Parts: sequence; C-alpha cells; structure tokens
Amino acid sequence: TAKIMAKSRLFTCAHKYISLDEWRDFCVENSNLFEYIAISSGTSPSDLTHLNQALKLTGCKNICLDVANGYTEHFVDTIRGLRENYPSHTIIAGNVVTCEMTEELLLSGADIVKVGIGPGSVCTTRKMTGVGYPQLSAVIECADAAHGLGGHIISDGGCTSPGDVSKAFGAGADFVMLGGMLSGHDESNGDIITKNNKNYKLFYGMSSRVAMEARMGGVADYKASEGKVVVVPYMGKLENTIKQILGGV
Repeated sequence: TAKIMAKSRLFTCAHKYISLDEWRDFCVENSNLFEYIAISSGTSPSDLTHLNQALKLTGCKNICLDVANGYTEHFVDTIRGLRENYPSHTIIAGNVVTCEMTEELLLSGADIVKVGIGPGSVCTTRKMTGVGYPQLSAVIECADAAHGLGGHIISDGGCTSPGDVSKAFGAGADFVMLGGMLSGHDESNGDIITKNNKNYKLFYGMSSRVAMEARMGGVADYKASEGKVVVVPYMGKLENTIKQILGGV
C-alpha cells in the first residue's frame, strides 16, 4: 500500500505489527519511500523496543504513537520520552478529541495530533468505553488549538466518500487518515472471499478481538475489544480508488 500511496505523495502510517525482517526486506528496494512512511507504536515497553529497532534499521524519521484513547499520563510521558530520544524526528500522536488534550500533546513534544475517538467504520470505542466525540466538531476545535501553537492535526475516522475528506479539510484538518475507504483492495492484507458470485475481503479494527488474537495471542483479561470485523466488497487496484478520492477533493 505504501508504494502506491507514495506515487501520489500520500503518507502511510504502517501498523506496529510489521516485523523487523519484513522491514528489512522492504528496505531492499524501497528505502527511498520513508519520506512518506511513519512507523507506528503503542506505549508498552515491548512496543517501544520494537520501534527503536525499526527506526534504526530503516532510517525512518517519522513516528506514529497510536493508542485508542490518548487521555492518560503514561501516554503523555511516552511522548516526552520519544521527543527526548528523537529530537529531530516527526512525532504523530493520538488519538484525542478535545482542544485541551491537543495542546497537551503538542507541548509534550508531538508535532501532529491524531484526532478521532470512535468514528472509524470498524471502531466500537464509543460503545465499549463511553469515550468519544462527534468527528467534525472535534476537528474544528482541535485544529484551532493546534494551529495556535504551530502544530498540526490529522482527522482520523469517519470518512466514507471523497466528500467527507473535503469536509475534514474544510474543518481545519491538515491531514486526513483513511482506513475503510482503502480496504478491500489488491494491496490490502487478507484473502478474497467469494459469496453469491461476488468477491469480498475482511476488514477489522486493530483493537478488535480478531486483531488481538492474531497479533497478541488473545484479549488480555483487563481489556475489551474496541473494534469489529466487517466484510467489504473487493475493490481491485488501490490506485484507481486513490484517483477517485483525489479527483473528488
């Protein structure tokens, strides 16, 4: 996906479960693409160890610190630590939905704040935790706060059409993150499923039970699934969809 996105100067936040061997193989022919790639991480010690190793291996200068709910002291402290260790890297951090927390993350060392809790097409955080905020309102408020400090925001979630992307930019977003709109393509992970002579692919949230069982060996006793699995129509080549999105915007 990152290869196709980079052709149009679009940015990819690669998920945190890419192994060092996979990064090593990717670097062989694609080391020039890291201007348009961020390596994602959670906040656990093992996540951060993997992040440090991946950054060293690839030479990537972009970090995406990604959690479902950024309203914790531990999250803020992790941003401070990353900024201290990587003073010249670009740090993306989220997710939050209020102007106060946007300012807190920027003042703690983030360059770009990811805005959105619950609007994603496979996200159930609002239902499971009671935490969330209407996306357009969150973008308007957080963009104003970020720009006042010289920072930027990414609107993450809620887009189902090119028109939604335009609305996010109109509300003040500097970047718009897409998941569901880019699923179901040849470049997406997962096998093609055929039902009633029509092709589909599975799409699931990274906080879903399926993701945690596939990547982490199951759902921990102290956690709940905050995502769901959906079947999306097979869309063919990603390049065609990107052209449609850019054309609409």
